[in-house]
Amino acid sequence: MTKDLYELGDAPPLGEAPGRMYASVIRPERYGRPADAFRTEVVDVPKVGPGQVLLKVMAAGVNYNNVWAALGEPLDVVAARRRQGAEEDFHIGGSDASGIVWAVGEGVTQLALGDEVVILANQWNEGAADIRLGADPTTSTSQKVFGYEENYGSFAQFTVVEEYQCFPKPKRLSWEAAACYMATAATAYRQLFGWEPHTVRPGDPVLVWGGAGGVGCIAIQLVRWAGGIPVAVVSSDERGKYCMELGAEGYINRRDFDHWGRLPATSDEEAMARWTKGVRAFGRRFWEVLGERRAPRIVLEHSGEDTVPTSMYLCDNAGMVVLCGGTTGYNGDVDLRFLWMRQKRLQGSHTANSRQAHEVTRLIAQGVVDPCLSMTLGFEEIGRAHQLLHDNKHPAGNMAVLVGARAGAAG
Repeated sequence: MTKDLYELGDAPPLGEAPGRMYASVIRPERYGRPADAFRTEVVDVPKVGPGQVLLKVMAAGVNYNNVWAALGEPLDVVAARRRQGAEEDFHIGGSDASGIVWAVGEGVTQLALGDEVVILANQWNEGAADIRLGADPTTSTSQKVFGYEENYGSFAQFTVVEEYQCFPKPKRLSWEAAACYMATAATAYRQLFGWEPHTVRPGDPVLVWGGAGGVGCIAIQLVRWAGGIPVAVVSSDERGKYCMELGAEGYINRRDFDHWGRLPATSDEEAMARWTKGVRAFGRRFWEVLGERRAPRIVLEHSGEDTVPTSMYLCDNAGMVVLCGGTTGYNGDVDLRFLWMRQKRLQGSHTANSRQAHEVTRLIAQGVVDPCLSMTLGFEEIGRAHQLLHDNKHPAGNMAVLVGARAGAAG
């Protein structure tokens, strides 16, 4: 007989779902420090609908989006959902997961009970008008991020996902290694190979901001795999050495420079002269690392306000700055002269579509790309993991938390 609640690591027979589960929950009254915002609670197990599967979560990845959820800014995710009619007054985060298909809904044809999968965080309405007219699902007005904009993410014993979100778990990986990579790897893959004609070609110099971070560590490997020359920007020599072990040609320590921040008014000649001196010094350092006087054809951006002016200045003529975030702020100043006269491209890029997620997962399954798991924590340490991210004290690479699995266990 199925019990109402099972302890972590335990579960009812395959195909059955309990009524309740343990979850790491954020509530509005706890918004603030991530270490304090997450608390383990018992909540109802979500119901499976048509085209959906119930996943027994074995491990979950840790991403910056749930730092924002814990802070309650820049978006109060609970309030946003309640304005759209949601009843629950809490948030269960987690946008990456590895797990076992435990139950299936009506119309599911590509998955079976017991399948071991990893998930892509992107969700969309496959019947949306723009998708039916041929739009990439990631650009659809219906697109949302599972475990951030949508509730009941992977920081729980069970979660419900759409069938199209699931991809075969790489057999060579432990549960935690499989859980840590998808959001960052698929994002980096789309940035580097999703924007024709600006895809990485053999010999292309590529500047990678945050090279030791989740997106950056995967991007370095992908650039090398494609024959490009990755140069990482990092915050310490220790992180720089880590990037070189992954295949970076070299690294630039951003702490050696102080011209970061918003672009000065072009009419302020003195301020512009100081900024120009700083950005040119940064460019010379790039040449030194590269070993020749060439500009990056592609700049992989996500740091935003502090760095976009430098990225646009440094990018090669007819090159591309491709941006997937704004960690330091959202006001990305651009001197339009560099944009139009040098015919550069500033491209937004958000997560990935199913094909891109499939392709990068194949590269990881084949051992071409390492998921860069750097730290594994327990379920009760989810708040601590996000606090490390918030304080920029997390280790290089990607982090994961164990949910239903033991450390190091394979599927």
